[in-house]
Amino acid sequence: MSASDHGHTPAAWTGVTIAFIGFCISGAFVVMAKPGGFWAGMVVVALGGVVGLIMRSMGMGQAPKRAPKPQVQKA
Repeated sequence: MSASDHGHTPAAWTGVTIAFIGFCISGAFVVMAKPGGFWAGMVVVALGGVVGLIMRSMGMGQAPKRAPKPQVQKA
């Protein structure tokens, strides 16, 4: 995966880190049987996705790769 250069951007790292924190919050509140805290953690998870998208739109993400155009061989 390291050869494909997948996700090696500040936007990806930030979004995943925030989402991971949200999952940890939700997991802790599941164990404590507190549904309100669980849903608060899920909001943090969604916030991680939004932050990642905003950072990508600001230019901190990976540029979309386009397939190369097929070359036409002239006879």
